[in-house]
Amino acid sequence: MSRFTFNAAVLSLSMCCQLPAFAQLDSPEQAMVAFIDSSNGAAEELLIESVNINSGTMNFAGVRAVADHMMPHFEAIGFDTRWEDGAAFGRAGHLIAEMRGDGEGPKLLLIGHLDTVFEPSSPFQNFVRIDAERATGPGTTDMKGGNIIMLQALRALNAAGLLQDMDITVVLTGDEELSGDPLSLSKKAIIDAAEYADIAIGFEDGDGNPATANISRRGSSGWTLNVKGTPAHSSQVFREDIGPGAIYETARILLLFLENLQQEENLTFNPGRILGGSEITHDTETSSGTAFGKNNVVAESALVTGDLRAVSLEQLERARSTMREIVAANFPHTSAQIEFSDGYPPLAPTDGNADLLRVYSQASADLGFGSVAPVNPRLAGAADVSFTSGLVEMAIDGLGLSGSGGHTVDETALMSALPSQSKRAALLMYRLYKK
Repeated sequence: MSRFTFNAAVLSLSMCCQLPAFAQLDSPEQAMVAFIDSSNGAAEELLIESVNINSGTMNFAGVRAVADHMMPHFEAIGFDTRWEDGAAFGRAGHLIAEMRGDGEGPKLLLIGHLDTVFEPSSPFQNFVRIDAERATGPGTTDMKGGNIIMLQALRALNAAGLLQDMDITVVLTGDEELSGDPLSLSKKAIIDAAEYADIAIGFEDGDGNPATANISRRGSSGWTLNVKGTPAHSSQVFREDIGPGAIYETARILLLFLENLQQEENLTFNPGRILGGSEITHDTETSSGTAFGKNNVVAESALVTGDLRAVSLEQLERARSTMREIVAANFPHTSAQIEFSDGYPPLAPTDGNADLLRVYSQASADLGFGSVAPVNPRLAGAADVSFTSGLVEMAIDGLGLSGSGGHTVDETALMSALPSQSKRAALLMYRLYKK
């Protein structure tokens, strides 16, 4: 039984008919908007400071420095904060902040991350203002901007006298861009928080468009295909007692993957690395390998590694089952095995997630920013919010700072979205609590 359940009839009526409660901003909402407008300059300065701290995932000291930079600001509005060390999973760690109010509303989980893809060796290190609208810098959108939007929304709730009654857990991970191992420990902080929470809200940048948000994200998992053939002189290839060899068998499998799975919506499967010949070596740590073979020798071995992205667990398992069947139907005198590795789970587009988006979209419309539509899951990658799937009743992501060029030295933030995204997030959380 759920710990917190919306009155579905009331929610549906309010969404479809736009009742007066959502037709204009009430006094607390006006106060939150005024606070965000008055403090936006300080929020921008905080973002600049954060961006200028290098926190590439493997720069453990830098990741911790960003956490140390954020902690006092959460504590200033009443959160209890702590650092969870990541030595057990080979990463810096996570920042956890908790507010345990006495109100009767839903328990919220807010998700961000401290790390970026830009290590100290990257030439991309500093925040630079391009013009009045835009700025560039490592992590401006992915996702230090989202962390500041989260903080600004919470500050606005605090300024309106609302925060102390709320039950909120904040998890800012230190390894979203390059997850620690094992995932069971790396993502334990999020999973534990999701088991406690009712609603999860992620502050990633989504597809960079402020008119969209994520109610689903495709998961990301891996696969490894090992193929064996019968070695022989190439003049004997296809002979009844020799067969076509490992490389032809690999080609058969990959072609049938394409023919049987490419038509399924929101499913992708990419072979990213292939080795084949008489002798091969493979190093999973460096994602590299070697292959030796002669043109006049039938290949004995082949290996392919790839990823598999699905929008639901059902779609993932259906794809895996099809791939297993294809791999098992071998050419003569060849054999093949496929192994799957779990990564980020999918966040399926549930009815609860869609309801949450409608609340967010209505808040946006009432603020004068227009409605918000769901992101096509093909346009967004995996994210930490996916680890809440099946544990919370509602989840949404993509509430962070809009922009473009993520994961590249062209990462650019739309700075005018900082206050607007903060306002939308503040109203969303307030309306989830409002009776």
